[in-house]
Amino acid sequence: MQELMTFAQGKRAVAHCTDSLIPHFPAESGHMSGQTNKKTRSEAATTASMDLLFELVSGLSGVALALFMWGHMVLVGSILTGARGFDWLAGMLEDYYIAQPTVIGVIVLFLVHAVFAARKIPAQLQERRKLKTLAAGLRASGKDWPELPGAPAFTPHLESMLWIWQVRTGMVLVVLGSFHLILMGLDVLTPLFGAHTGIESATTLARVQGGLWPVYALLLLCVEFHASVGLYRFAVKWGVGKRLKRSVLHRIEQFMFWSILAFGVLTLAVLSGWLDPPLAFLLGDPV
Repeated sequence: MQELMTFAQGKRAVAHCTDSLIPHFPAESGHMSGQTNKKTRSEAATTASMDLLFELVSGLSGVALALFMWGHMVLVGSILTGARGFDWLAGMLEDYYIAQPTVIGVIVLFLVHAVFAARKIPAQLQERRKLKTLAAGLRASGKDWPELPGAPAFTPHLESMLWIWQVRTGMVLVVLGSFHLILMGLDVLTPLFGAHTGIESATTLARVQGGLWPVYALLLLCVEFHASVGLYRFAVKWGVGKRLKRSVLHRIEQFMFWSILAFGVLTLAVLSGWLDPPLAFLLGDPV
C-alpha cells in the first residue's frame, strides 16, 4: 500500500514538473493574434484610403486639365479669325489678369497630375517591355480565334488597349506638355520672346512656322487622345455615366476626340501658314 502511494506521489510530481516545462499562454497568444490582425486591418485600411485619395487627385486633376485644354483649344482657335482676332482675345485675357493666374494654376495642376498619375506609368525598362509584350499579345489575340458562323468577330479588349495607349500618350505629354507650358508661361509672364509681355500672334506664328509644327502636331494628337480617353475611363470608374451603357460612353468619347482633333488640325494648318484664316471675314479682314 505504501509502495502504491509512493508511486502515485511520484507520478504526480513528474506530471507537475512536465506541466511546468510547457508554456501556458493561450489567452496571451490569442491577444497577440488579435492585435496582429487589428494592425493588419488598420494598415490595409490606410493603404486603401491612400490609394483612393491618389485616384481621386489623379482623376479630378485630369478632368480639370482636359477641360482647360478644350478651352485653350478654343482660344488658340481664334487664329481662324486672323491675327487681329487672336491678339484681341489674348490681350483681353491678359489685361483683365485672367491669363496670368490661369497659367500658374495650370502648371501646378499639371505637376500634381503628373506626380499622382505617374504611379501607373512603367518607370523601369523591364516594366515597359512587359507593357509592350502585353500590347502585342492583345493585338494578336484574335488571329488564332476560330470564326464561328453568326458569331461576332473577336477583338482585343478595348479597355485594356485604351489604358495602354493612355499610358503611352501620358509619357509623351510629360515631355511635350512641359515644353509647351514653359513656353506659354514665358510668353504670358515675360517679354522674352515678343515685343511686350503677353501672347502675340506674330510670335506664335513665327514659332510654329519656324519648324515647331511637327512638335505641336504630335502634342495635339496625344493630348486629345489622352484627354478624351481619360474622361471616358473616369466616367466608367466612378459611375458618372452609370445610366448610360459603356458603349454609349465610348461613342461620346470618340465624338469628342475626332471633333476636337479636327478643329485642332484646322487651327494648326492656319498657324503653320498652310491655310488662310477661314473666318477672317467676321472681323472685316480680307481672307
